[in-house]
Amino acid sequence: MTHSALHIESIGEGRDLIMLHGWGMNSAVFAPLQQQLDGFRVHYVDLPGFGHSLPVAGDINAWVEHLIKQLPTNAIWFGWSLGGLVATQAALSHPDKVAGLITVASSPYFVANPEQSWPGIAPNVLAMFAKQLDVDVKTTIERFLAIQAMGSQHAKQDIKMFKQQVLSRPLPHKSALAQGLEFLEHVDLRGQLRNINQPWLRIWGRLDGLVPRHLPPKMPVHHDAICDVIMKQASHAPFVSHQQEFVDVLLEWLKKL
Repeated sequence: MTHSALHIESIGEGRDLIMLHGWGMNSAVFAPLQQQLDGFRVHYVDLPGFGHSLPVAGDINAWVEHLIKQLPTNAIWFGWSLGGLVATQAALSHPDKVAGLITVASSPYFVANPEQSWPGIAPNVLAMFAKQLDVDVKTTIERFLAIQAMGSQHAKQDIKMFKQQVLSRPLPHKSALAQGLEFLEHVDLRGQLRNINQPWLRIWGRLDGLVPRHLPPKMPVHHDAICDVIMKQASHAPFVSHQQEFVDVLLEWLKKL
């Protein structure tokens, strides 16, 4: 398959649900969920420069505008990790087009800031990945996948599955990987969270080594339609390691919308 401006695979019938993957990945990571989401019209998106999608220059707003133009309005946006940051920005920028928000193992600001008592990824870790990108893209992605699986009881199986999914499509463009790292390092949406009025499901993994479970108390619930769920045995990819438990939480919440 050739690259397209924005690769979207739309499956099923029902309410529109948009799925955004994390850094270094592509939308094939959500393939195991397809059958269980058959009550929805699910749009599996390869983010710009990942999988079959062409890169888009600019900041996170450029990505959001690129997606908004090609995706249905009044949809529920689901974002995992980096995809959650993009989905959150979309909910802020286009509240009229984002009917609901689901973020999984995601943060409004991914970098740890001890002075602010804000947990997250150590800045030197992101800097190391940025440096490694110039040497070997594939090895850099594989190392990041290993970190994502840290804490999981099924780490080896998770990493194997991640690799299969990444390699099932073209490797991400180096420019898109660099952009993604920039977003993870610099995008800070914490001060805007109170502007999110959509129903919002936030799913966390208690064993997550990238997005600590300590985040929810630091992201106060400012309206009644925010729901935090911490999956006790899960790490950074709960929909992979604890698929049925994850789907049960997701469908129960979606049913109430």
